[in-house]
Amino acid sequence: SKVHMAAPMCLVANTPEQGLVLQQETLQVLLGITEPVVVVAIVGPYRSGKSYLGNRLLGHRGGFSVGSSVQAHTKGIWVWCVPHPLQPGLTLVLLDTEGLGDVEKGDAVNDTWLFVLSILLSSTLIYNSRGTIDQQALDQLHYVVKLSEHIKLKAVPTAGEVEEPEKFVLFFPAFIWAVRDFTLCLEKDGKEITEDQYLEEALKLKAEGSPRSEHYNQLRECIRRFFPHRKCFTFEPPGNRKNLEHLEQLEDKELNPEFQQQMEKFCSYIWEEAPPKTIPGGHIVTGSMLVELVVSFVGAIRSGVVPCLGNAVLALAQVQNAAALKDALGRYRELMETRVKLPTATAQELQDLHAQCRREALELFMERAFEEDICLFQKDLMHQVEGMLEKFHTDNEQMSQDKCTDALRDLYQDVETRINSGSYGMVGGYQRFREDCEELVKKYQELPGKGVKADDVLEKFLQSKEDVAKTILHMDSSLTEKEKQKQTQQDEYERAMRAMEIRMKQEAESKQKLQDQARGYQE
Repeated sequence: SKVHMAAPMCLVANTPEQGLVLQQETLQVLLGITEPVVVVAIVGPYRSGKSYLGNRLLGHRGGFSVGSSVQAHTKGIWVWCVPHPLQPGLTLVLLDTEGLGDVEKGDAVNDTWLFVLSILLSSTLIYNSRGTIDQQALDQLHYVVKLSEHIKLKAVPTAGEVEEPEKFVLFFPAFIWAVRDFTLCLEKDGKEITEDQYLEEALKLKAEGSPRSEHYNQLRECIRRFFPHRKCFTFEPPGNRKNLEHLEQLEDKELNPEFQQQMEKFCSYIWEEAPPKTIPGGHIVTGSMLVELVVSFVGAIRSGVVPCLGNAVLALAQVQNAAALKDALGRYRELMETRVKLPTATAQELQDLHAQCRREALELFMERAFEEDICLFQKDLMHQVEGMLEKFHTDNEQMSQDKCTDALRDLYQDVETRINSGSYGMVGGYQRFREDCEELVKKYQELPGKGVKADDVLEKFLQSKEDVAKTILHMDSSLTEKEKQKQTQQDEYERAMRAMEIRMKQEAESKQKLQDQARGYQE
């Protein structure tokens, strides 16, 4: 899809009256994105520069609201979707989250839910803070400690099953800590260290022994366990304090060169390494699928229920499997209409083509379907495919019947003309009629592509002409009988004539003999 946003849109509004509210217009835009999405969420304390970071990631100076005062600008979660800068076929989705710890809100509950939503929706989570990674900075991430209380993997865990943090890891995003206005030297014990090593040093545990060390370790241990894939980027101040008031308006050449290099390094890493969003089962999430997830999660929060990844995946599976079923049926119909040339010579030929098309349709379904409830949808697919096959069989027989009927009607026209002209109304007419019908059958059988009803239609056709044949036979028989009677009479006449000739001859001979005798007497 090529559906992208010209500017950021509010996805989840955080309102004093109604709490977290989904923005339908934004959901409609996301529904149009059928490409896989790389979802990068930026969270962190308010007024820490998250929005500027987001704008740079998307290659813009403006877009996400960047304020210059201590008043937080972003309320709720805003989203901006653009074509992925490096990977065609992917959409980069950036979530800019309301600053955590905004004293004006006076309600930390929504902070927790916004943080939870950022984790559940993203494939890469960027935590943006200023200064250094010290205890104060870590304390601002206290939401991590109770993550397992705000996210469930299963709606109803099996008996005795405990949802350990390690199980959450399979579905949580990669974690990147972006430290802004960092002025320390990256070294330890006089040796230079990397940014990642700096983060790991900050997350090291203390030897237990006091309540203070227990609190110290608890937060660090949660970050380490929930986010095993971690990375750190540090950024020097981008310029002097005066410039910071209009940071988004500055040209690159007006920025601190070190800051500029660090920002380019950070953006390149996100563009190259941030993976597409996936969910349990290994399914890659598209924009439309992301909508199903956010609707499920926000719906749970608004209902006072802990968001459940399992329920969200099940709801998404229902939608995706229904879509996969529809696409598979469309593929089957398309393949059958392309490959099947009706009427087929035999029913088996149609059955064989059906088996091929059904297999390819099933492959498409299995490729797109979720495991949840897959058997139910697969059974429905097979049932509907068989129903479509029955329609093909019906059409196949009807087309064959029509074609054969038309062919016989055309072939019979000459015979019908002879019937109407009385050509068969003679002695031997029935034999001629039989010969003409045999010639018709021969020509019919030589016609190609008659289909599965060829024999049935011929049989019924010949049966329909039996009365005509009987009439001609009767006429022929009547004519033959009359001819026989006429011949008998002729024979009798000829015999009588021959007898009369003989008698007359005999009489003549007798007369001549008498005359001869009379002359003899006279002499």
